[in-house]
Amino acid sequence: MDEFAQRWEPGFAASAGPRYLGFVTGGATPASLAGDWLTAAYDQNPASGMDSSAQDLERETVGWLAELFGLGAEFSGAFVTGATMSTVTGLAIAREWLGERAGVSVTDGGAAALGPVTALSGSPHSSIPKALSFLGMGRSALRKVPVLPGREAVDVAKLEALDGPAVVVANAGTVNTVDFDDLRAIAALKRRHDFWLHVDAAFGGFAALAPEHAALTAGLDQADSAVVDLHKWLNVPYDSAVQFTRRRDLQLRVFSNNAAYLGEIGETPDFLHLTPENSRRLRALPAWFSLVAYGRDGHREIVERCVALARDLGQRLDGSPHWRLLAPVRLNVVCFTAAGDVTQARIDALVAGIAAEGTTFLTPTVHDGRPALRAAFSNWRTTAADVERVFAALERVAA
Repeated sequence: MDEFAQRWEPGFAASAGPRYLGFVTGGATPASLAGDWLTAAYDQNPASGMDSSAQDLERETVGWLAELFGLGAEFSGAFVTGATMSTVTGLAIAREWLGERAGVSVTDGGAAALGPVTALSGSPHSSIPKALSFLGMGRSALRKVPVLPGREAVDVAKLEALDGPAVVVANAGTVNTVDFDDLRAIAALKRRHDFWLHVDAAFGGFAALAPEHAALTAGLDQADSAVVDLHKWLNVPYDSAVQFTRRRDLQLRVFSNNAAYLGEIGETPDFLHLTPENSRRLRALPAWFSLVAYGRDGHREIVERCVALARDLGQRLDGSPHWRLLAPVRLNVVCFTAAGDVTQARIDALVAGIAAEGTTFLTPTVHDGRPALRAAFSNWRTTAADVERVFAALERVAA
C-alpha cells in the first residue's frame, strides 16, 4: 500500500468525483460500491447457472432495467463491459439477422458468406465503425445519413432511400449535444423497409426516468437491439453495461458455447451462450444494490439534478465574454468553445490548462467542424456549488 501510494496514486484521475466532467463518467454510489465489494468477495462467475443463483440475480436486474427504460417483456438482455461491447453484441445479432434475410448462415459460413452490408446512421458514435470492423462487416459498411440543419439528429426523410435489408443505428443521445433521433419515426419506416434498428442509448436512455425528458426516448421499445451504459448515469463502478434485444433466438445462434461439461442449453440459456464472454464478474450485483437502495425515484433525482446543473453551467458560459455555446443544453452535456477565432491548438491548450488548474476536468471535441470543449454531468455527487467552482476555474483559465 505504501508503494502504491507513493508511485501510482498521485497520478490517478479523480474520475469518481463531482467535478470530473470529462467523457461521460458517473461515480459510484455508496450502495453500488458495497455491491462491488461483495462482487469481489463472493467471486461468482455468473456465466453458468449450474452452481450458483447469481444468474437469477442478473436476470432480475436486467428485468428491472428494462422496466426503467420502458422495454417490454419481449426484450431480454445481459451484462457486458460497456457500451462498445453492448454494440458489438447487438450488431452481431443484426449480422445474423441479415444472414437470415439473405438465406445464409453467418454463424456457420462467416461474414464472407453474407457479402457487403449497409449500416446507416446520422451521427454514429465511434464504437459503431469499431464494432463493424470487429465483426468482419467492415468500417466501409457505415454510411452517414444527412442530419437535420443545426442538429446531430438524423433527417428521417433521407432514410427513405433504404434499399434492401440494412442496419440502421439510431441515437438516443449523441456525445456532443445529447441530440436524439426521432425513434418513433424511424421505427415507423419499418412498415415499408426491411432493416434492423439498433439504438445507442448509452447514457441518453436515462432520460426515460425524468418526466420532463422521457418523450425523447419514445420509440426505444421499437428497437431490435439497444445499448445502455450503467457506469455512466446509473453511477455504478466500472465496468458495467447492458445489451437488450428482442431476438434472443438469433443471439443464441451467434454466441452459443456448447460443451459437455457445461450441460444442456435448455429453455433459459446461461449467459455464456448470449455474449462474447464466458467467464466474467457478477456485474449485476452493484446495479442490483443501487436499484434496491435508491429505486426509480432516487435515480430520477440524479438525472434531473444533472440536467439542471448542465443548464446552469450553460447559462453562465453563455453570459461570459470568454466562451460561446455551440448548441442548446438539451440534457446533461454542455458543448462550448472559446470566444473569437479558435484553433485546435487553442482548445488543446485550454484542456491542458484546465487539467493543470485542478478544479475540474473536461474533454475536447469537434462540433460541426469547430474545435470545442464539452462538460458532461452524470455524477451523483455533483451540486450547484460544484458548478460555481467549475465556472470560476474556467474563467480563470480563459483569462
